[in-house]
Amino acid sequence: MTSKTQAMKKKLIAVLASAPLMFLVGCAGGTSQPRLPSQALTVSVAPSSVTVETGGVQQFLAKVSPQSSNQAVTWSLSGTGCSGASCGTIDETGKYTAPASVPNPSTVKALATSVADSTKTAIAEVGIITSTNSALPRVTSLSPKAAALGGAAFTLAVGGVNFVSGSVVRWNGSDRPTAFVNSTLVTAQIPAGDLATSGVASITVFNPPAGSSSMYLGFTVGGVSPVSVAVAADPSGHFGKFAYVANDLSDNVSMYTIDATTGLLTFEGELDAGVYPSSVAVDPSGKFVYVANYGDSLAGISGGISMYAINPDKDLTSLGTIAEGVGTNSVAVHPSGKFAYAAMARFNNAIWAYGIDPASGALTSIQTIAGAIEGTTCVAVHPSGKFAYTTNGALLIGVPGSSNTVSTYAIDATTGALAFKGTIAAGILPSSVAVDPSGKFAYVANGDSDNVSMYTIDATSGLLTFQGEIDAGWSPSSVAVDPSGKFAYVTNAKSNNVSMYTIDATTGALTFTGTENAGRSPLSIAVDPSGKFAYVANADSNNVWMYTIDASTGALTLMGTVGT
Repeated sequence: MTSKTQAMKKKLIAVLASAPLMFLVGCAGGTSQPRLPSQALTVSVAPSSVTVETGGVQQFLAKVSPQSSNQAVTWSLSGTGCSGASCGTIDETGKYTAPASVPNPSTVKALATSVADSTKTAIAEVGIITSTNSALPRVTSLSPKAAALGGAAFTLAVGGVNFVSGSVVRWNGSDRPTAFVNSTLVTAQIPAGDLATSGVASITVFNPPAGSSSMYLGFTVGGVSPVSVAVAADPSGHFGKFAYVANDLSDNVSMYTIDATTGLLTFEGELDAGVYPSSVAVDPSGKFVYVANYGDSLAGISGGISMYAINPDKDLTSLGTIAEGVGTNSVAVHPSGKFAYAAMARFNNAIWAYGIDPASGALTSIQTIAGAIEGTTCVAVHPSGKFAYTTNGALLIGVPGSSNTVSTYAIDATTGALAFKGTIAAGILPSSVAVDPSGKFAYVANGDSDNVSMYTIDATSGLLTFQGEIDAGWSPSSVAVDPSGKFAYVTNAKSNNVSMYTIDATTGALTFTGTENAGRSPLSIAVDPSGKFAYVANADSNNVWMYTIDASTGALTLMGTVGT
């Protein structure tokens, strides 16, 4: 690494990054502004563009916004080179099956139409290729994943599978000079002109001669991308004193003080973290902070855990970093403050257990569970300290390697070591898990099935029992429960809002009460220990939104934003 062009050396963020914050959260200077107006009804479809082989299957997801609208849609197919079954078939769930032969032209359109308002539609374009063509290219990582606005030209490394000699990297659909390295790596020359405008560019790889193209990954120009927020309690444990935010694209942690009366945050500075910080957690005493750093596989940079001591004036003092493998995606602290746990989401699917020095806060490795369940993305600890839970989901929609489950581990009270107890099914792409303060219920945000799984917890074994699912917004990324155990909140990364729920004290069942607007790509939510305030980290709008919480209804009301 040389300068801060490499300063923007970026990891593959999981469809979501999240922050398991103490017992409050699952993985997961501004000015005051009024609440945003209600959204007009719109329909969106994901993916919006895809290539499918003849006879192949593609699942489409339709979302009607705002979330309070009727979510039902009808599906239909059309194409200038096909009609009826020659375009393929699509069922009521959006599951598309390509035809046996390629239409001419080869593009089919899948149309989702709102049942509530038939004038509101969304289209996904499907390119049909023959099944004898080469396997589709797939992009799984970028290095760097971001660059500064107005930066210099650079070489982009694109990792994935099924690349061929002649593969071309495309920036927002336009070819860029590309060098083939091997079937899993190509590089492209990105000119300075591509960095003249801030935003997120679509990176795809095109394989000739069949004309097959990958789904995209986003490359961010400008911004710091806050992906995780955590709150440190004051000595009484009843109020928030400081807040900390992990910034993925600037490799640092932002520090804030919290006004105990108003809940407003005041920016106090930044401190360096590792490469691609993806999760931040605070110990229950409010003395130490830990940040999971994802690392960069293409650049050969390991992930790990950055350790900090909290000074009385809010600043952090670095205690160093424990290096682990690439893919360190989540960190959580035991309620006793004696142990910490981290999950590796990508390569070795490992879970680490650490002892915490009570005086310095330094971590010491006590256990590694190698080859854990595939796609381990988030770790959270039961408020009793007896159990730990991990979500197991692939890092990218459409990329194999996900069990779509939640695992339960027993925690040895003396050593902190984990013992595997079992797994239970979750939704698609489970990305965040939270346990309510009573320890009776657990909730999992499922990033690709757009819902929340609900479970009861056996007090003796810690094992989960499935109690059903409830809809969330588009691409839920983080779930949190307030300290009273009465309310739950879910950030929705693609619908840019927060779903709000009440919790049945007897059954743990969630009841949807509405949504509140957030910034662009909200990836993490933290609730203040007082239960009066909530904070949301918005990756694409590069800020934290601050909310008050209604003590009776749990409703969020935006009171302002603060930059990172």
